[in-house]
Amino acid sequence: MADTKKQLRWYNVALIAFVSVWGLGNVFNNYAQQGLSVVTSWILIMAIYFVPYALIVGQLGSTFKDQAGGVSSWIKETGTVRLAYYAAWTYWVVHIPYLAQKPQAILIALSWLFKGNG
Repeated sequence: MADTKKQLRWYNVALIAFVSVWGLGNVFNNYAQQGLSVVTSWILIMAIYFVPYALIVGQLGSTFKDQAGGVSSWIKETGTVRLAYYAAWTYWVVHIPYLAQKPQAILIALSWLFKGNG
């Protein structure tokens, strides 16, 4: 069997970034509230934010492929250890509100599923 090299293509990284950063829930919620007019904002968000984000993450990931820490290791290699610590700390702190609202979102989704109400 031929030895194939596994690699992520730009559109794979873009979709991973989109789902992990923006999330499919935001897509569905905005469409339900605004209808087809939301497509324009999706195109702008993709062009202004997600395509550059995917390119930046792809470039940094390929440049520091031997590092295992993600953003904090990228900053440590290009900046200081203290700045890398602040980046890692900030990453976890901003997730506190996200993690706090997740159970509520799950309960709302289950309510829609079983009762058919919002």
